[in-house]
Amino acid sequence: MVYFSQPKRCELLGNYIVEQGATVRETARYFGVSKSTVHKDVTQELQWVNRRLYEQVCIVLQKNKDERHLRGGEATRRKYHSQKEQSGENHFLFTKNT
Repeated sequence: MVYFSQPKRCELLGNYIVEQGATVRETARYFGVSKSTVHKDVTQELQWVNRRLYEQVCIVLQKNKDERHLRGGEATRRKYHSQKEQSGENHFLFTKNT
């Protein structure tokens, strides 16, 4: 990432999160900075730089946090589905008791 002053970086990271609906991890990867830098900039520093943007970022981060367990469950499902295909198994991983 090209060097920016901290206030400018906070706004840049915050705008990306709001516009893309991105997670802290995705934002860090995109800008080439650490997750802790992104998190600190948008949760602590941004509120003093741009309060309105800070409030928008908080909404996106809360939505991401609320959906986190769904993304984790989907990743686990894909992992086991992939392992099943590689081993050639034809049975279901989860059975429904009726």
